[in-house]
Amino acid sequence: MVIKSVNLETVCGITSTIPDNEYNEVAFAGKSNVGKSSLINALMNRKSLARISSQPGKTQTINFYNVNDAMYLVDLPGYGYANANIEIKAKWGQMIENYLHTSKKLQAVFLLIDIRHEPSDNDIMMYDWMVNQGFAPIIIATKSDKLKKSQIAAHIKTIKDVLHVKPGTVVIPFSSMSKEGRDEIWNLIDSLVFDEETLLAMKQEEAAKREAKSAAKRAAASQPHKKERWKKTGKPVAKKTKERRDKAKSKKSVNNPKSRRDIKIRGGKMTINGLKYIAAQLDSAKIPYCFEEWSKELQYPYFVGEYTETEPLNEDGECESVFLSLIHI
Repeated sequence: MVIKSVNLETVCGITSTIPDNEYNEVAFAGKSNVGKSSLINALMNRKSLARISSQPGKTQTINFYNVNDAMYLVDLPGYGYANANIEIKAKWGQMIENYLHTSKKLQAVFLLIDIRHEPSDNDIMMYDWMVNQGFAPIIIATKSDKLKKSQIAAHIKTIKDVLHVKPGTVVIPFSSMSKEGRDEIWNLIDSLVFDEETLLAMKQEEAAKREAKSAAKRAAASQPHKKERWKKTGKPVAKKTKERRDKAKSKKSVNNPKSRRDIKIRGGKMTINGLKYIAAQLDSAKIPYCFEEWSKELQYPYFVGEYTETEPLNEDGECESVFLSLIHI
């Protein structure tokens, strides 16, 4: 089921009247601290919808969670809390019994058992009572992440043997940490709560949403990444392309008097990179020049000089340290 909305709609205490709800219900029972609240949060994809506490016996009411305005998950009070007095335990028992007998929309009861341990006397008593009342409890073996994968089957067999479950009883290992068993529980709930027509419509809606999501991913994947577009077109994606930035930088350098003074060096040595830099400045200013020999035909004869190789060629056949003696005319 796709969770669209969920809210805690009704809270019933010991003296409250069980609501006559419009939609079908499934209930969750189990001893204190077995993980009912964690299960409900996992089913709803919420972190704190149902309050979780390390102190057992926190859930002392019957909580009705409205799911998608289509059904209810019902959280029953935990039983077997040792620190509760006998009178309180009796009232909790009466409250649970009252709900199970009076609810007109209850479709199934899930009994939660800690998979790590054998079912307690309270677990056995609750299971037997439900069976005697005409229910067919579905067992959820919680906290399966606490065991190794190889141990789960043996512990499930122990639960079945100790409870003396009827043939065909479903036992689902579940972990609120890894979400193991979540989909299986939801599939079972859907089959119990909704008719075939509604289930078909829900499956079609979920399939349409999955297809739309996949289509969006495919469309996003078909759009090339910025770097890939640069490779394909040969141009950067940024607003200011490299060509524009270089042009702006060259224009700024030529128009800057300080940069021009740096160019008009009377003498000295300059690397080949420096020579390229000067050539770029003169090109951007549209000033003719010649570094090999001076000619009176040049309109602005700024430089004259010659190359002097001081080091051998590198692996690419280029001289790494070529110097040029520059003389200002």
